[in-house]
Formats: sequence, C-alpha cells, structure tokens
Amino acid sequence: MILRNLSRRAVTSTKHWNQNGNVLGRSLSHWSQYEMGPPDPIVGLNEAYALDDSPMKINVGVGAYRGDNGLPSVLPCVREAEKLIMSDTGLNHEYLGIVGDTQFVNLALKFVYGDDSKVLAENRVAGVQTLSGTGGLRVFGELLSKKGGHTHIYVPDPTWGNHKAIFTNAGLEVRTYRYYDSENSALQFENTIKDIKEVPEGSCVLLHACAHNPTGMDPTPEQWAELSKAMKEKNLLPFFDCAYQGFASGNAPQDAFAIRMFVEDGHDLATVQSFSKNFGLYGQRTGALSIIGADELEAKKVLSQLKMTIRPMYSNPPKHGAQIVKTILSNERLTNDFIDQCKEMADRINSMRVALRSSLEEGQQDRSWDHITKQIGMFAYSGLTKEEVTALRDKHHIYCTLDGRISMAGVTTGNVTYMADAIKDVISP
Repeated sequence: MILRNLSRRAVTSTKHWNQNGNVLGRSLSHWSQYEMGPPDPIVGLNEAYALDDSPMKINVGVGAYRGDNGLPSVLPCVREAEKLIMSDTGLNHEYLGIVGDTQFVNLALKFVYGDDSKVLAENRVAGVQTLSGTGGLRVFGELLSKKGGHTHIYVPDPTWGNHKAIFTNAGLEVRTYRYYDSENSALQFENTIKDIKEVPEGSCVLLHACAHNPTGMDPTPEQWAELSKAMKEKNLLPFFDCAYQGFASGNAPQDAFAIRMFVEDGHDLATVQSFSKNFGLYGQRTGALSIIGADELEAKKVLSQLKMTIRPMYSNPPKHGAQIVKTILSNERLTNDFIDQCKEMADRINSMRVALRSSLEEGQQDRSWDHITKQIGMFAYSGLTKEEVTALRDKHHIYCTLDGRISMAGVTTGNVTYMADAIKDVISP
C-alpha cells in the first residue's frame, strides 16, 4: 500500500492520497515557494528599450560594440576566419576536452603574457578555455573556495555588476577596496593603495587589467608599479580580469602592460580573458583562465584541479569561438588585420568621447566633463545621478544603467548632439 501511494505521488504532485488510495485534496505545486526574482539591470533595460516606440530612442546600456550606424558589427577578419573554418572538410563536432582547444589556449596565453614570456617558456602556466570571462571568473572562484582554502576575495569599488554575484555563488565573501571617487570623477589612488596595504596577507585581490568597468579609469604605469610592490609585500594573490585587451587602447600589448609587469615582478598571479569585446565574439562565449605556478610541477597540479572544477560544472567548452580566435592568431596576415580592425573600433570609441565631451561643454555648464576623455574603453562613467538617469530615459528615451554608466559604443555621429542636449536638459536646475 505504501509503495502504491508513493507511486501515485510520483505520477502527480498536485494530489494528496489517504491510506485507502482515495484523493483527499490538492497540494501546492513543487514550485510555489519560488518568488519572482528582480529583473537583471541590463536585460530589464533592453526590454524597456524594445518597448519604447520613440524614433529618438538610444540604447547606451549594453556593453557591446556598435558601428557608427548603431548596428552590431562583425570584424572582417572574423568573417574570413569563418570562411576558412567552413572550408575545412575535416571539421567535425566532437567534444573538446575539459581544458578546451589546447591550440587556442596556447595562443590566448601568448596574447596576454607575450610571445617572449618567461613563465610560458618555463611551462609554469596552467591554462584552460572557459565560457568567456564570466565562466572563467566562476571557475576561479570555486577553485579558490573549494581547493585553495580562501574564504573571501577583494574587488574594487565600484566593479562590474556581476562580479559580486559570481564570487558569492562560488562560496566567497566579497569585500571591497576603494577605487573611484564618484564626486570628483577620478581615481582615488591614495585610498586604493591604503586599502590594499590593509588587506589580510595571502588574500586574493581582483584587478581590472585595462578599461576598468564601469569607470573607464585605470591606474598610471607608476601607480601599477606601486600596487605591485604593495601586493608583493603582503603576499597577496593578484587576479586580473582582462576583458578589453586591444579594445581599450587599440594596442593589445599596451593593454596587457599591468599583467606583464606583475609577472616580471614575480607574482604567481591568475588571469581571466574574454574575447567578446576585442574580437566581437559576444555570442560565442570564448575565454581563457590561466594561473602561474612556482614551477612546472605546480602548474600541472593546478591544471588537474582546474579540470576537476570544470568537469562537474559544464564538462567542456564550445568550439566555434575558439576556432575563430585560433585561426586568426595563428595566421600572421589575419593577426595584423585584427590589430588594425580592433584599433578602428577603439578609435571610433575615442572619437565619440571627444565629440560627447565637446557637445556637453557647449553652453558653459557648471559641471566638468573632462573625465569623459580621461577614461578609456567601452564605458563612460558619466557622473549622472539615478534621478538624472531616470529623467534621461523618461523624457528623452535614452537608456543607460542607473549608475550613470554610458556605453560609448551606442554613441554615434548621428545621435551625439541629441544625447548631449538631453543630458544638459536633465542636469539643469
């Protein structure tokens, strides 16, 4: 009788049964205890934008490159790489290994650490392909918490909105160090270095390699050197989030300056790379995670633990994006084309910074807008308040995140004046 009752409950969870097998009534669904979650800030913004029927609407909330026509853009070198891939009759759809496409991983590591990297030559780097930067962050977070004995991680304030959720879900307490002075739209380096010096010895500290998201404000080379020294003295573990290499300045080696300097200074650091922004492969989820060991054996041990972390998480990564990147980076001509085309994207972003600042400064506004051109990368941290951002959306149909972060990729020669006039309107007394 008990087995029969259990069997019936397995068939339908919406009914209660008595000992005689009669239906007593209906129960709540298995899912009734789930509450409606809040909308994602970016997804919700996109949904609101899609429902807006104004011909003047502008979306500057999404962190994805757009051409001056406001449309998504595919790099010509990516198109050519795809043609080469599709012409390969030996192409198949077999699983990749847990570490991913090893040729891609090796090329990705040279891309970030340099062709002449000593740690690569010494086989001291454990590297894996990841589900873009986000997946790499999660893998590293779990590696720290479950294998490395870490209980917390330090991130800059502010930082990318997803960092906290990723590391919290990986089992780490997320702590912050001061980074940006919103009131003065500037890096507050004195407080940054002070906080870093007070971080408990051996802790992991996340650093944005270039084009800090959301502020676009990076330390100077001298400030990076001071940070490296302070972290070395406290035996801190630097973890670089490198999402914009090549896209930030248009010069990939220059954008990797901080990482390479820290390596030269002797840090056994970790780096997560995303190929979404620089190669425009947003939907391919292509990334890499690498960790520098003290020697080759240590690197092999770390790699084994990375594989153990990845296997039950997503088993192995997808192929196509990695094939595109390795096709480009293994071909000298395509690599040179990529460098030129990546610089074109960076140059367009920078030209829009100049145009936006110029338009904002017309009319002698009380606010200073020089931070717009001091910042670098995809985003401009405008300094607009939540109330001003809301007014910008409701009154002028311009959509950006509530912290005032503007995706400069959404600014074009056709809308920059309208945007500047709208901003000046909402900040007027």
